[in-house]
Amino acid sequence: MIKAILVFNNHGKPRLSKFFTHYNEDMQQQIVRETFHLVSKRDDNVCNFLEGGSLIGGSDYKIIYRHYATLYFVFCVDSSESELGILDLIQVFVETLDKCFENVCELDLIFHVDKVHYILSELVMGGMVLETNMTEILTRSEEQNKLEKQEAGISAAPARAVSAVKNINLPNLPANIQLPNLPSFR
Repeated sequence: MIKAILVFNNHGKPRLSKFFTHYNEDMQQQIVRETFHLVSKRDDNVCNFLEGGSLIGGSDYKIIYRHYATLYFVFCVDSSESELGILDLIQVFVETLDKCFENVCELDLIFHVDKVHYILSELVMGGMVLETNMTEILTRSEEQNKLEKQEAGISAAPARAVSAVKNINLPNLPANIQLPNLPSFR
């Protein structure tokens, strides 16, 4: 089972963190720091698997990561997960982001965090892998974008209606219209 998915830059600043096991916020920050220190001090030519740190579960857990340009993509998993399967999942995640954002960079993760979380939730939910087919994930993402555009159109409809009514040339109505006395409904 996947326990956590972390993405941080070369300086250790978290750009995405998703925990599938409950940790309080202080513990989550400590896990990110410890994971960054474990991963960042390794050479690029060494294996991308290592035993989990003391905070994430020790030897029962594994840290599987990939370093792309300025970002580390890290999956913290238990011993039941396949290291090569998780590496492939990281590759699918990065390639999907790349196709979604057309050459993804760190700023895309910062300014489009909702879209990144949506893509991630198409891949993994509750610590279990849901989908690894990139075209299926991209199709769902495009459908979500269409829905968001439709909702933006619907939410803008009242403002458009008010401006349309203001622009209608109505003849001047008489100012002193006499209304009959109506009984009150108390």
